Amino acid sequence: MDEIEEFWSDLLSEEPLRIVAAWLTLTAEEKVVIHAHLMKMAVEDGWAEVQRAAAQSALYTIDEDEAPTA
Repeated sequence: MDEIEEFWSDLLSEEPLRIVAAWLTLTAEEKVVIHAHLMKMAVEDGWAEVQRAAAQSALYTIDEDEAPTA
């Protein structure tokens, strides 16, 4: 498996630790692009339900991880 396939496998794994580990490999600019793509996957037509669920899981995990703490 090449690095890109492994990255997407981790990001869409629905496993929080794998999602966060993949997310932390990205630059700030890459995070913006990947987040936008995940949003499209989660809400746009043309994606299988399993893909939509994985994208939603990734977004939830990423948003929880990136949220400021008090």
